[in-house]
Amino acid sequence: MSSANTPPSPLQTTPGSGRDPVAPLIVAVSSRALFDLEQSHVLYEKEGLEAYTSFQREREDEPLEPGVAYPLVRKLLALNERLGPDQPGVEVILISRNSCDTGLRIFNSIERLGLSITRAAFTNGAAPYPYIAPFNAQLFLSTHGNDVANALRAGVAAATIWPAQADGLDADQVRLAFDGDAMLFSEGEEETGGGAFRSFLSALHRLQAAFPMGEADSPIRTALITERSAPAHRQVIATLREWGVRLDEALFLGGRSKQEFLRTFGADIFFDGRADGELLDPDKVLAR
Repeated sequence: MSSANTPPSPLQTTPGSGRDPVAPLIVAVSSRALFDLEQSHVLYEKEGLEAYTSFQREREDEPLEPGVAYPLVRKLLALNERLGPDQPGVEVILISRNSCDTGLRIFNSIERLGLSITRAAFTNGAAPYPYIAPFNAQLFLSTHGNDVANALRAGVAAATIWPAQADGLDADQVRLAFDGDAMLFSEGEEETGGGAFRSFLSALHRLQAAFPMGEADSPIRTALITERSAPAHRQVIATLREWGVRLDEALFLGGRSKQEFLRTFGADIFFDGRADGELLDPDKVLAR
């Protein structure tokens, strides 16, 4: 709780303010996305669970190398430093197919890197995505395409993280791009309900509202990219207004390829909302 001499967090309800409490943006991330577990995964594939468990136990005190989602997770958690400690605007939850035994090395690595991650689900080989909804997560990031696809089908916004997307993302600003063709329109020309991504966009907008607008000041920058052109823009704008969502940039390409525009925007991640959980080829879309 804020003291009398300490200004409240932008996301915190103050007495007499009339503002409702704002829930944080909750992001679930898989352990293989957060950390580089490729070597131990290869060992598991070749020699089985017993060898994998021994490998992780013997290295419990050796920190894991950051994985492909680490730069984005670090930037998301850094938003809390700007908001203040009273009510974090972002929470990251770990979702892992490891057991709690082998997961000890993962939590040790989280502590070593200073990441504020305290909640987790370890499923010991079972699919972890069913636990995303009970955690009230609005977004799931993974390197496991099947888990991403299942999360999308269950109504949770999700995306596959590719190795190429981790390169060149050292800036502090979180930059997210959304495919308007997949998220606002069906294969025909009818507007869709936005599904899981509508909830994520709304949560993201609430977080954005806590920061000043503008390129220089806001630590979050968003863009909507669509191959459509006028007059389809009217429907897009009307839909975003209805949802109460503010996007910083909107690109109506009129049939041009999205790849160069994504490179120019410099997205940390591009959400295309496909049910198979796959993103566009990262080497073509986000290579720098």
